Amino acid sequence: MGCRDVHAATVLSFLCGIASVAGLFAGTLLPNWRKLRLITFNRNEKNLTIYTGLWVKCARYDGSSDCLMYDRTWYLSVDQLDLRVLQFALPLSILIAMGALLLCLIGMCNTAFKSSVPNIKLAKCLVNSAGCHLVAGLLFFLAGTVSLSPSIWAIFYNSHLNKKFEPVFTFDYAVFVTIASSGGLFMTALLLFVWYCACKSLSSPFWQPLYSHPPGMHTYSQPYSSRSRLSAIEIDIPVVSHST
Repeated sequence: MGCRDVHAATVLSFLCGIASVAGLFAGTLLPNWRKLRLITFNRNEKNLTIYTGLWVKCARYDGSSDCLMYDRTWYLSVDQLDLRVLQFALPLSILIAMGALLLCLIGMCNTAFKSSVPNIKLAKCLVNSAGCHLVAGLLFFLAGTVSLSPSIWAIFYNSHLNKKFEPVFTFDYAVFVTIASSGGLFMTALLLFVWYCACKSLSSPFWQPLYSHPPGMHTYSQPYSSRSRLSAIEIDIPVVSHST
């Protein structure tokens, strides 16, 4: 594995992270989290389906693509607990994932433009390529957990609503988009962890989470006696012994 160059695993993880964040954006904005289907037995009327999102609500007649009712202020009066949790969880997951993407990009740039010779000025730097990718992988894993848990809960919450009211609630495809995006975040984290585990065995300090002293750097200390600590000049008088 080309650990000293920008490897395909890091590039693929970066692209997978971008696609996952885009999927989370789509899942957050789509008004297709829950469907409420109202069936009428009057032949002169059409069945009505209410599409509920995290921020808006839309009501449509069967066979129509236009919203009969479009509520833009739905996010202020959400009365379903799972959707209210998702309103906070998904934006938080997107922010965490974007921070991970930034760290991943910094790590790749550091890998692409770094010098192969250890630099004494960078010896005390706390973040290098391996550190960036490792922290980015942890953040991707955290973002996937934050977005996946409430999305799965929304599926089970439909059963709760059907038992509480009538079996007219079903989850829509925004749930699948979000779950797939969360899986992409886990895949991104896995690729970064695999890359790090394959490269951490290198002896170079540039491939450790924190910079240590490069092999060519040594700290020299001059041994002093207890007397020399008290005086600036120490004079040692040799003693010559004569044997008879």
